[in-house]
Amino acid sequence: MLTIGTIVLGVNDVAAATKFWHDALGYVPREEGDETWVTLVPSSGPGAELSLMLSETPVQHHPRIHLDLYADDQSAEVERLVSIGAQRVDWDSYPDDPDFVVLEDPDGNRFCVIDKSPR
Repeated sequence: MLTIGTIVLGVNDVAAATKFWHDALGYVPREEGDETWVTLVPSSGPGAELSLMLSETPVQHHPRIHLDLYADDQSAEVERLVSIGAQRVDWDSYPDDPDFVVLEDPDGNRFCVIDKSPR
């Protein structure tokens, strides 16, 4: 049986990406990383791991894979993420009534903030 162990994002600056994702998710390095690689884990309890890998590959405008972050208060989380360095994306593929907002991290990696509030 297989399970997903870690999600890996290519980044331009591992230290800067570590700071952004720490501020965004509260994740901390599992062990000391370096300028080419670090794996972040939740500061307490279980959760998906996120590795940041130095990459020179250009960011895709419509990435084939991305992160979905769940939020109880989507608008507050979007504003908080923008305040720590995320950018809003002028997404051309929104449905009529989206439950998600597309952002990108400082390296241009796209991710979605999903509204998980009770409706």
